[in-house]
Amino acid sequence: MTTDTIGTPATRHITMADLPALAGTSLGSSRRVLITQEQITLFADATNDHQWIHIDAERAATGPFGTTIAHGYLTLSLAVELLFDLLDVTDAAQVINYGLDKVRFPAAVPVDSSVGAVAEVTSVEPCAGGYQVAVTLTFDALGIERPVCVAQMLLRYLGPVNTVTTGDNRAR
Repeated sequence: MTTDTIGTPATRHITMADLPALAGTSLGSSRRVLITQEQITLFADATNDHQWIHIDAERAATGPFGTTIAHGYLTLSLAVELLFDLLDVTDAAQVINYGLDKVRFPAAVPVDSSVGAVAEVTSVEPCAGGYQVAVTLTFDALGIERPVCVAQMLLRYLGPVNTVTTGDNRAR
């Protein structure tokens, strides 16, 4: 997906050995991404979710939000892009998106909204070959009072194939 972006975040460049120290810390605010009708329509085509609230501007104008809105999963799909703007683990051989523990969409994202996220590292645990990192992302859209998405994302940062971590959080 091509996005129009606004602002430049301060990317934190760290090594795998530094990951455990991030537990309980904020990575700060991401840059902002402008959500256009073209993106919403392309997402609808990719997911076969063509509900009128997303793609029919005329009908949506008379609906509950007064305009078309982005799919919740379109907002969620920005998670990796926005997180990687904030955190670069320079010696990770591989990063695996391990999944999500909890996702909520408390408010809608109107078309032409500027969306960003604040990332907080909630835990860092050793796993085979590296660390599993849980990050809570709280997405906002300018002009919207409530968060538009809150998601806990799980990532596995893995080192070289021979790397194994032990319970003391040090790579061996």
